[in-house]
Amino acid sequence: QVQLVESGGGLVQAGGSLRLSCAASGSIFSINAMGWYRQPPGAQREFVAVITRGGFTNYADSVKGRFTISRNTANNTLYLQMNSLKPEDTAVYYCKATINSLNSWGQGTQVTVSS
Repeated sequence: QVQLVESGGGLVQAGGSLRLSCAASGSIFSINAMGWYRQPPGAQREFVAVITRGGFTNYADSVKGRFTISRNTANNTLYLQMNSLKPEDTAVYYCKATINSLNSWGQGTQVTVSS
């Protein structure tokens, strides 16, 4: 089991930047991949970015070139650097850790981008 705690959300103007963090604890050495998802108001949760144990990354088309996923294994933290933010990036952002086929989720952090 993995416990995840997100932080770093907030209110930002369009064109601005934010960095989200996700602190992981528990069975971290068994994690196969970690990712970021988001749920816009009135919409379903959607994929944003993923990084595997081997360092492979993948992004949703809507955030490619603007968002960067990274990790710090020394402090067991996942990051999402978000640049050139748009109002349509407004959502609750969730961190996910996958161990084999089992997923653990954080509680989410709100990101609001004003126009």
